[in-house]
Amino acid sequence: MSTNARSSETRSSETLSLYREWVASPITDPPVYSVVIPAYNESERVVFTIGAIATHVSGLGQPWELIVSDDGSTDGTVGLVEDLGLPNLRVVSDGINRGKGAAVRQGMLAARGDYILFADADQSTPITQFELLLEPLLHGAAVSIGSRAADGATVANKSGLRTALTKGLNLLVRSAIGLPYLDTQCGFKMFTRSAVHDLFGRQLIDRFSFDLEVLFLADRLGLDVAEIPVEWIDAPGSTVSPAKVALEFLRDIAQIRVWAAQGRYDTIHNKTRSGSEERKTLADHNYSSSA
Repeated sequence: MSTNARSSETRSSETLSLYREWVASPITDPPVYSVVIPAYNESERVVFTIGAIATHVSGLGQPWELIVSDDGSTDGTVGLVEDLGLPNLRVVSDGINRGKGAAVRQGMLAARGDYILFADADQSTPITQFELLLEPLLHGAAVSIGSRAADGATVANKSGLRTALTKGLNLLVRSAIGLPYLDTQCGFKMFTRSAVHDLFGRQLIDRFSFDLEVLFLADRLGLDVAEIPVEWIDAPGSTVSPAKVALEFLRDIAQIRVWAAQGRYDTIHNKTRSGSEERKTLADHNYSSSA
């Protein structure tokens, strides 16, 4: 057996051992990493996603937690996740369908890690890209965003319509709000814990374009944001409507500008969200894949 083969076999054995420990015993130290999966009716794939994430992140050798932030699923997603009985996996849910932005906010504010990733349940960007986003945070950045448009990104199975939509939305973002990023909507973003407090504590949008709002806030607060090319594959099962997304973007860009002018973003106002709070917005459905 070659040296490289032996080294690979050793790493695989160590990863398996660390994974078995994570699924069997609660961590005893505060988590270094948190991974948040926003979920709405994800019973068909959430278990596979949990397995992939748990295997990879456990192999990094640091204490970590996994959070499924449910957005009022009606297909048994919550019960399925809870029945796994994993000691380092939590479900957060108020049982109300508000939208992806609300689900991400709920999970991020519940996370306890030093570095906190949210990743779509369909794993369009695979969890193996975790370390790429972590690296800039270890060197002083506050936010790392996965990008399907940055040089070096690889994109597979993306339809022509969806490609045109993404390019159009990103052009709209740069012209209307002045953000410099090539891709604001990839569902794979990582934050330091202090950035989570500063950004999601102010975030107001409950729908798809919450990513745009979060990056607007990061720019407004002067936070260092790294845009990182990632692998991305258009996963089956998404029912994102291009026309609906475009209209929401136009509406939400205007709303962000109004709220900024009114001073709504000047203070922290999100800490926890009551399960009895009245639903205020129409929510998105089946939102795993980003636009």
